[in-house]
Amino acid sequence: MNFDKELDARGLACPLPIVKTRKALNELTSGQVLKVTATDSGSLADMKAFSEQTGNELLSSAQEGGLYTFYLKRR
Repeated sequence: MNFDKELDARGLACPLPIVKTRKALNELTSGQVLKVTATDSGSLADMKAFSEQTGNELLSSAQEGGLYTFYLKRR
């Protein structure tokens, strides 16, 4: 998937992946896509809830081993 910015949140524990995701999305313009990579297992539920609360679209989420990858589209 194409993306405009990438955020490496590996090794960060809750709530830091969400805090950094919010900051990175604020630096994008409407319609741009942010790729987030995290290792926090709680990030699966956190990113879904964050997306619903903020109106930024969660395009996809994937888990491979202990690595979680998310693509969010800025509203």
